[in-house]
Amino acid sequence: MLGRQNGLNRGKMDKKAYWVGFNFVKGIGPARLKKLLNFFGDVQIAWQAPDDALRAAGLSQKIIENLLQVRNHIDIQAKIDRITESGIDILTWDDASYPKRLLEINQPPPVLYVRGNLQPEDEISIAIVGTRRITPYGRRVAIQLSERLAQNGITVVSGLARGVDGVSHQATLNAGGRTIAVLGSGIDQIYPPEHRNLAERIAQNGAVVSDYPPGTPPEAANFPPRNRIISGLSLGTVVVEAGKTSGALITATFAVEQGREVFAVPGNIHGPQSRGTNYLIQQGARPLLDSEELLEFLDLDTITKQRSARRILPVDEVEKTILRFIGPEPIHIDEIGRQSGLPIEKVAATLTLMELKGLVQQVGIMNYITTD
Repeated sequence: MLGRQNGLNRGKMDKKAYWVGFNFVKGIGPARLKKLLNFFGDVQIAWQAPDDALRAAGLSQKIIENLLQVRNHIDIQAKIDRITESGIDILTWDDASYPKRLLEINQPPPVLYVRGNLQPEDEISIAIVGTRRITPYGRRVAIQLSERLAQNGITVVSGLARGVDGVSHQATLNAGGRTIAVLGSGIDQIYPPEHRNLAERIAQNGAVVSDYPPGTPPEAANFPPRNRIISGLSLGTVVVEAGKTSGALITATFAVEQGREVFAVPGNIHGPQSRGTNYLIQQGARPLLDSEELLEFLDLDTITKQRSARRILPVDEVEKTILRFIGPEPIHIDEIGRQSGLPIEKVAATLTLMELKGLVQQVGIMNYITTD
């Protein structure tokens, strides 16, 4: 069988190779992979499962055939070696450095390919998107917003497209800020081609990200799904200019579904580039009249204090232990002490510091939840 010479049957394999392997299988996206992991309990066991077990896990015969084709005929370890040797990082659901905010969305991408680096401060980010046919008015607004966010240490997320996206990335970099570009192609297939130099600058001062395997061409069908990542990485999405059929409206729709704020810049009611943004306002998006409104929405003073506290007081082993027992549902301090085995005095003192750092929040009397 070819799979015993190729793929993942050749000695000890990198665990991430199994994730990448599934990423190459047509028909296995976040929902099906989650189902497989729930069924088998481990990505390696799922990858190596026989046909009957895969059928029992709910895969159709066609998808099983797709999986076997990749498993038996593609040397995934060789692919992952080439990916990492080219300076691309691979993040999966299992990685602590996988963006926490993205994990919150419905069906987050199981694998992210990253050129550059994602930082903890990128959790405080705003997406700026819009039309490729940007007007002078839209250009001024995109530059102003991007510069203001960059000056305040807020990461700007966009899609590297022509128009609003490219202007926003460029303005952020020029202002000394961090920016993240999310691609609708493999991370080695920069589109549009004239933004290759811009992508290199972004990788040096932020990250270029894709959930498509390297080598994937920039096909039209790839771009709408990637918009969920743009909004998913961000606390809020700003649509600067957009026609009624603009992809930026898709990003706004994803943001609403993800429970994130949507801002729209009002424009000329007769201008085609403003029809989409004015429509969003009509549908309930917050009209954005000034960049200060974004900073107020972000509660910048609180963010600055939290960042300062995190730099001065990094997470220690006690905090890591306590965080294992705190989630989105309130838990009482006594229960945290019981489950962690730590003295209640130590738990109380540590929780106070963790509140200052923005890691946890007290809800009710001595009940805590995580803030992420």
